[in-house]
Amino acid sequence: MTQLERLAIADIVKIVPTRHGDDRGYFSEVFKDAWFREHVADVTFVQDNQSLSAAKGTIRGLHFQLDPFAQGKLIQCIRGSVFDVAVDIRAGSPTFGQWAGAELSGGNGAQLWIPTGFAHGFLTLEPHTIVHYKVTAPYSAQHDRGLRWNDPAIGIAWPAEAAEVVLSEKDAAQPSLADLPPSFTFSPFLERA
Repeated sequence: MTQLERLAIADIVKIVPTRHGDDRGYFSEVFKDAWFREHVADVTFVQDNQSLSAAKGTIRGLHFQLDPFAQGKLIQCIRGSVFDVAVDIRAGSPTFGQWAGAELSGGNGAQLWIPTGFAHGFLTLEPHTIVHYKVTAPYSAQHDRGLRWNDPAIGIAWPAEAAEVVLSEKDAAQPSLADLPPSFTFSPFLERA
């Protein structure tokens, strides 16, 4: 039976699909539309993405897209492992500026559901890590935004030293939460997981 766990921010849901294993390996239903709509969120996924990070300590994020291309994301690590994080950037939210995270790996099969209104990122814990994620809106460069990965006002407890982190130029130059223009407004009735 698939397990659901609400993290420190209740809108962020950790999903662990059941694995049926034997000496050959395992089989798992990792996504079923009707089940997801009933138990997690009534959304439509329109695109699947995959990233390979060669180095341990790579941070990708914190990313989000503005409306009308705001993305809900269902994240899964299929090889290696990551520390996956979501930051609430919904103005008026009781958890604005707070973060929740979980370790996702090829070994544990866990997934993380992150609805719109959150910045998302991850840190690779192993080399040659592959992350696969489903999104509810296509990529739009015009609507692409970010948030600084190490903003002390947010205080993400990344399991790596800053000197060990591998970043893109884009991610190294993202603004702090204090400098981020309002991007989303909290509503308890939107995409409530």
